[in-house]
Amino acid sequence: MTTPEQKIQSMGLSLPAPVKVPTSVHLPFSFINVRGDRAFISGHPKQDQDGGIAGPFGQVGEDLTMQEAQLASRDIGLSVLANLKAEIGELSRVAGWLRVFGMVNSAPGFDQQHLVINGFSDFIIEVFGSDVGRHARSAIGVAGLPLNLAIEIEGEILLSE
Repeated sequence: MTTPEQKIQSMGLSLPAPVKVPTSVHLPFSFINVRGDRAFISGHPKQDQDGGIAGPFGQVGEDLTMQEAQLASRDIGLSVLANLKAEIGELSRVAGWLRVFGMVNSAPGFDQQHLVINGFSDFIIEVFGSDVGRHARSAIGVAGLPLNLAIEIEGEILLSE
């Protein structure tokens, strides 16, 4: 059976290093918070391969195209999985994706947030398969996000032992 890590590699992708928060930013929370058989995933931006916050920054529909935003949304999936793996060890411990919440920093009049977050959802389903990867989801437009991020995605998963 193919592991999620193997599936990511077969897609020609790789997980970045776990997130490295700039020393000038105080975050009094964990990016991944495991409680029993659940993992709560704090809002994630895209990370570069070294774990640094990589944006993108600005508003979708003004500073980013739909295609750029969808790709960034997929890449946020890589960031989430990198931080999840660092916390739980193996991604094969994910028994089910329960909920995903995507926030899109949207230019006035932009109403395609659901299509932006499809980049994340499609990626998760491709990596984990439809049974484990299927999730409930909301995608909303916001007037701004911390650090002027263009997209932030959070979620909740069920873990196996």
